[in-house]
Amino acid sequence: MADAKVIPFDDDRSRGGAQRPPRRRTTVSGRRPAQVRGVQPLPAPQIPQDDVPVEREVREPGAEGGEQGGGWERRVAGGLAFLRRRLTGDYEVDDFGYDEELTDQVLMSLLRPVYEKYFRVEVKGIENIPADGGALIVANHSGTLPLDGLMMQVAVHDNHPHQRHLRLLAADLVFMLPVVNELARKAGHTLACAEDAERLLQRGELVGVMPEGFKGIGKPFSERYKLQRFGRGGFVSTALRAGTPIVPCSIVGAEEIYPMIGNAKTLARLLGFPYFPLTPTFPWLGPLGAVPLPTKWTIQFGEPIETDGYPPEAAEDPMLMFNLTDQVREQIQHSLYKLLVQRRSVFF
Repeated sequence: MADAKVIPFDDDRSRGGAQRPPRRRTTVSGRRPAQVRGVQPLPAPQIPQDDVPVEREVREPGAEGGEQGGGWERRVAGGLAFLRRRLTGDYEVDDFGYDEELTDQVLMSLLRPVYEKYFRVEVKGIENIPADGGALIVANHSGTLPLDGLMMQVAVHDNHPHQRHLRLLAADLVFMLPVVNELARKAGHTLACAEDAERLLQRGELVGVMPEGFKGIGKPFSERYKLQRFGRGGFVSTALRAGTPIVPCSIVGAEEIYPMIGNAKTLARLLGFPYFPLTPTFPWLGPLGAVPLPTKWTIQFGEPIETDGYPPEAAEDPMLMFNLTDQVREQIQHSLYKLLVQRRSVFF
């Protein structure tokens, strides 16, 4: 499982508004025609039931504004309560360092505009992710920088009916970088090793892995959407031991955010990076060149591959692991090609 590497970079919003203020009701009715002396009034016409005058609701001035004001008051109160818990340490993290409250209220809120407005991610097949219990989501990896893992994390949380959290397996490099290390831990990421992955799966968590690792994320633009080697099948062995399904995931759109046309290998070795990308904009445009292109993304979750029907010793069968690994890889590759054919444009 050591070669299955991911490099993720790395409210409860108050939805109830204030109670609606009381409304004053005014009855609006039709007037009778004036009677002229000596003239018998015509019989009143029969008014259909649907045309009977009804009471019209009149709102007090400023009623709507008061309701909105109550909503803002609740948000401010929630924000102050969140800050108080942060300052006093009155919040919980699990044994991996995962801070669910911080993830939901801060990290997800920061990623959501990028997900919704910038990359305009479209999600398909979310029903293939189980409503509860553990599952291993296996996805392709690309994009020079690992934004695909973060977008997949938002996609699962915001689209799943039960708003499930995805725990990504990350490469060693993530936990060696200052600030990024802390943010990754808080967001639920953990080291890409079999022991941690198996513990999370047995606890009923969703675990995300991108087996291509640096080979996928750092491949040249000319090899876009061509899956690299999936390692030795460590993720399959982990799923077999935990008896959890494997959900293939295909991501289209990430390949074009930083078209990698070159690799400064000498500079990468000096900095301790697996590669140093050269793109049409970076490093030539400086910090501006680090802004990703606003491509249109599609994330599709495929039908799960069940593993609970295999005996316990199946995790030690190299031929079975090879066959399942190849099955997952082929399913992802086939979905990528299908999505590319359906795509109208890189940006639309």
